[in-house]
Amino acid sequence: MLLLVLFVALSHFWLTGEVADRLPTAEGEAMPQRLQVMYTRQLELAPPPPAPAPARRPAAAPRPRRSARVPTPVPTPEMPAASASAPDAAASVAEPALPADLQPVEATASAPEAVASAPVADPAASAVAEAASAAAPSATASGSDAAGGEPAGTGTAPQAFEWPPSTRMSYTLSGYYRGEVSGSAQVEWIKEGDRYQVHVDVYVGPSFAPLMSRRMSSDGAITPDGLAPRRYDEVTSMPFRQRRASVVFEPEWVTLNNGRQVPAQPGVQDTASQFVQLTQRLLRHPELLRPGQAIEFPLALPRRQDRWRYDVVGEERLETPFGSLPAYHLVPRREVASRDELTAEIWFAPSLMYLPVRIRIQQDAETYIDLMLSKLPEQALPVMRRNRETPP
Repeated sequence: MLLLVLFVALSHFWLTGEVADRLPTAEGEAMPQRLQVMYTRQLELAPPPPAPAPARRPAAAPRPRRSARVPTPVPTPEMPAASASAPDAAASVAEPALPADLQPVEATASAPEAVASAPVADPAASAVAEAASAAAPSATASGSDAAGGEPAGTGTAPQAFEWPPSTRMSYTLSGYYRGEVSGSAQVEWIKEGDRYQVHVDVYVGPSFAPLMSRRMSSDGAITPDGLAPRRYDEVTSMPFRQRRASVVFEPEWVTLNNGRQVPAQPGVQDTASQFVQLTQRLLRHPELLRPGQAIEFPLALPRRQDRWRYDVVGEERLETPFGSLPAYHLVPRREVASRDELTAEIWFAPSLMYLPVRIRIQQDAETYIDLMLSKLPEQALPVMRRNRETPP
């Protein structure tokens, strides 16, 4: 039994060392200081929040149409001027005036406008999966929607979006690599004004003495179009060694871990911020959660930047410590796949504000870790409410 435990421990050490060796040591400024938050309540299960309604353009005024009355003839020497009004008088007798709401010209002109301005029922109240519309972003969405804003081409202005308060999610880790592995993980979203941080902490083995730990942190700004990372840092720790990797984001360039600069693509995310950016996109556009739909955005990893596409597989029920709940399964797909690349499948739960309740990171069928939410998410009070209710 002792030999088996030792073999598994050595296997874990070899795996974490192999992964860490792929991350070259990053030289440069220190990581941003981690923001501190006090979590005071649990997020309870609830129906999915309705998507914010876009501002509706006012209906265009109906175009006036020319009257169909007979033109008045021009008086001639043979025709007295007084007789020129006779056709008009005859017309008024032959065609009696109708009430304003029954005028045929007005009804014909305003009917298309009335149809265009008719209110549309909110699809989020019935079923998220059946709420697709022709204006929904597609797999090749571009423009502002690529960064998390409104779908391109709708002609509507985005409404103010209220981001969730700071939230911490705790997971139980299981997996397999030449034997079963176990541990814990945590995803933390911190919001402070227009600044954000996202931290993903993974521990293989007991948290007080892990065989390996990895922290992935994103620091940046909250914009009307979504998250705008400024810096991403990744730290992998194990006995007797540590590896770091970082990515720096600027308006025009993204500096990868090896110092190479690539042009910054609109809406680019990093390994940690993508989880919250996806949650934001689903909160704003729940109609995306239909099998066959996809959500696409550029992703900057420590060694490269390219576009990632998350395909919506469908709805599944997950068994959690706090009950069974439906979640939507998203599977990543890259433009250029790498044989040894790690991918993360994600399950988002509408009843928990579309937060990720399960994350499966996989290299192949025999090498993966699976994170399952272990308790209800913890949240901080919104800033305005906390300032109002907390005495100085």
